[in-house]
Amino acid sequence: MVSTLNEKKTLVTGAASGIGRATVLAAAAEGAELFLTDVNEDGLKETVELVNARGGTVSFTKALDITDYDAVTAFAAEIHDQFGSMDIVMNVAGISTWGTVENLEHRHWKSIIDVNLMGPIHIIENFVPEMVRAGRGGHLVNVSSAAGLLALPWHAAYSASKFGLRGLSEVLRFDLKRHNIGVHLVVPGAVRTPLVNSVDIVGIDRNDPTVAKYIHIFEKRAISPEQAANAIINGIKRNRFMVYTSFDIRFGYWWARKFAPPYEFAMQLANDRFSKFLPPV
Repeated sequence: MVSTLNEKKTLVTGAASGIGRATVLAAAAEGAELFLTDVNEDGLKETVELVNARGGTVSFTKALDITDYDAVTAFAAEIHDQFGSMDIVMNVAGISTWGTVENLEHRHWKSIIDVNLMGPIHIIENFVPEMVRAGRGGHLVNVSSAAGLLALPWHAAYSASKFGLRGLSEVLRFDLKRHNIGVHLVVPGAVRTPLVNSVDIVGIDRNDPTVAKYIHIFEKRAISPEQAANAIINGIKRNRFMVYTSFDIRFGYWWARKFAPPYEFAMQLANDRFSKFLPPV
């Protein structure tokens, strides 16, 4: 696995704002060659301008919706034809909707799953096999959430997507090890991003004084996108599977991970045995 981002071809989704933009700038500072996408074309252009102003390298950008499989496939084909396979793939793009089950509508469930789970799957389908075939190793970063670890109130739809991404990452962690591709599951808690101010709380008036009070408390505990981005970069360098951006989430999940070593040993052993049935790459 790469121990540095310098001159490594690095794809980042959700690059137009928040954690995505901060991660792009942090990767640029490490010397990464950047390939960027986001549904927000104007925000994506601003990110490219920021990278260029700091002397970074952006080799390819395209505004697209990662829920559109055909668009992602065409995007990947264009990149691979011109530049070959990636070294690092970062799934950062995401949306958030909160609400109790009686208030959530089908459209809420579908949009969350489409963006937060199927979007990363589309990226993985199109970029990771090329990394495997290239045989250079690399890294896959999936940004989940504390809601992918803990049962937070009003987070049923959001957690469904983030638990799904966590499960996908857990399997790929062991599956891709034989290809020297490290997998990193990022589990942010509160982060001060545009998502905090725009999150749709179904059936709740955000202007209600009590609701506004709790949102304010949430924002006060939030870390900056830059702190989250630094945690991601350090997670790659140190080859950590679980990447925490704040101590409170690490502590909250501690009990669930108490017996991690025997679990991880058993899963890797099982995966290694199953791999014997596979043809050579």
